[in-house]
Amino acid sequence: MSRFSEVKNLVMSLEADFEKFYDKGNQAAGTRVRKGMQELKNLAQDIRSEVQNMKNAG
Repeated sequence: MSRFSEVKNLVMSLEADFEKFYDKGNQAAGTRVRKGMQELKNLAQDIRSEVQNMKNAG
């Protein structure tokens, strides 16, 4: 479950940058959002691989 906490914490850490980008048009915040979403994608892929390996191991 620590992996789930990592995902949740990453998403919550991006909340302020989402608001700054979408509500205020802050371009730098948009860059931080894109970077954070890439990290989320990589973390999700790692979790998928881990789950698949555990599932196949029995």
